[in-house]
Amino acid sequence: MKEIIKEITDFLNYRIPVGGKDVEFTLKTILFLIVGLLFVKFLLKYLKKLAKSKLEQEDKNKFDTIFSFTSWLAYVVVFSIGLSSAGVNLSAVLVASSALLIGIGLALQTFFQDIISGIFIIVDKSVHVGDIIELDDKVGRVEEIKLRTTRAVTIDNKVLVIPNHKYLSNSLYNWTQNGTTTRENVTVGVAYGSDVALVKKLLLQAANEHSKVYQHPAPLVLFENFGDSSLDFKLVFTLNDSFQAAIPKSDIRFRIDELFREHNISIPFPQRDIHIVDAKGLKFNQESKERLTNDKATEKIEEKSKGKSQ
Repeated sequence: MKEIIKEITDFLNYRIPVGGKDVEFTLKTILFLIVGLLFVKFLLKYLKKLAKSKLEQEDKNKFDTIFSFTSWLAYVVVFSIGLSSAGVNLSAVLVASSALLIGIGLALQTFFQDIISGIFIIVDKSVHVGDIIELDDKVGRVEEIKLRTTRAVTIDNKVLVIPNHKYLSNSLYNWTQNGTTTRENVTVGVAYGSDVALVKKLLLQAANEHSKVYQHPAPLVLFENFGDSSLDFKLVFTLNDSFQAAIPKSDIRFRIDELFREHNISIPFPQRDIHIVDAKGLKFNQESKERLTNDKATEKIEEKSKGKSQ
């Protein structure tokens, strides 16, 4: 019996050198790590189930993202503790792989920036699934927030994958953080001398006739400016689906053009007055031009006759 135990002990204490004599693993160490990682796996699974049972559905999705990063971190810590407890010199391991770790660190710099940014996004709740966001002149509806990237779908049904670190380095516009309704506008210019009261009435009519425009708050018209060639107006109205705002705005522009034609209100072209001023001393009348031409012709005839006489 003692011999069997001794053989098992010797087998478990069999040393496997890795990268030199200072770094050695034993079968006992490997077995200890496997048992430890399996224990942590089941423990984390139980804690995850316990925590999610008390959360709402939206918070559950956020918790899954954060928990995946926490789990990965827990495995690294347990793995390090297991190696240290088993007698493995971790400093020697780190020294042996220092060049590799430096290369990996440089390569994964942006990766960790994305992860940290993803945690910030989830914690401060600046972006939620379903929000309409604008980033780098791209607009999309958020479909999924992961630890490293955010997936959004554009109005053209194209998938937009956004690295999370862009939220920290760029200005983010969240169109729907204050609610699903947004204020949109259409601008138009009319000719000088137009009846501005009638223009206001027609603009409000175009907005109120559209089925997707909210009546509360009611549409309004702003007289913005006396432009270079037109009187500038802005029609402001509220929509419930800003993601597809381009469609009702186009419908309203069509209706404005139709109403303006019916009431003889013109939308002017840009106009510029050009004044041409002749520089002093460079203006010739027709007689001076003819005299100059004749003098040059006479000079040429005299030169030719001199050449022949010679």
